[in-house]
Amino acid sequence: FPNQYTEEEARKLGVVGWVKNTSQGTVTGQVQGPEDKVNAMKSWLSKVGSPSSRIDRTSFSNEKEIPKLDFTGFSTRY
Repeated sequence: FPNQYTEEEARKLGVVGWVKNTSQGTVTGQVQGPEDKVNAMKSWLSKVGSPSSRIDRTSFSNEKEIPKLDFTGFSTRY
C-alpha cells in the first residue's frame, strides 16, 4: 500500500499526523488540523485513497478538539 500518496495528499491539504499499515492488511493513523481540512482528508481516505488501494470501509473514531497539534508533519510509520 503506497502511503506516499496519503502523505502527499495530507501535505497538500495541510493536515499533520501519521499513517501505518497493519498486519491485517488495513491502514490505521491519526490526522490533525483545522476541521475543514481534516474533513477533506477523511473524504479522500474514504473515496479516493492511493491508486492501488481498495477501500471497503473507513472508520473514524476519537474525534476531538485539541488545543494544539501534536505533529509537525505527516509521516508513514512502520
